[in-house]
Amino acid sequence: MSDKPSVLFVCVHNAGRSQMAAGWLRHLASGTVEVRSAGSAPADQINPAAVEAMREVGIDITDQTPRRLEHETVEASDVIVTMGCGDACPVFPGKRYEDWKLDDPAGKGIDAVRPIRDEIRARVERLLTELRPTA
Repeated sequence: MSDKPSVLFVCVHNAGRSQMAAGWLRHLASGTVEVRSAGSAPADQINPAAVEAMREVGIDITDQTPRRLEHETVEASDVIVTMGCGDACPVFPGKRYEDWKLDDPAGKGIDAVRPIRDEIRARVERLLTELRPTA
């Protein structure tokens, strides 16, 4: 069993919000947290506006691909952060769940995605503070 906490970000298409959140956590945690993301109905590719918004802040998520949410992934995660996946997200006793109400960047341009990206960063920073003990 790993000493690192694991976080799973879940949204419907695993193409926007969950990918940006995973990108932020990978960047900010610097390897101290295991990061996963998935979707209940994964898209074919990551939202180009999400990719561009993250690129603007120096984070490259182009190597990520939308993945289907599997029960095993949820079971192996300590914290599950949902972003609009509704009843499609399995619930396991003893897991920490958070539901982040965020606008869906699907079909939106970069100007609409930037505030979503920035809100996700603020939430990821709070989550990271809770996950890591103060040095």
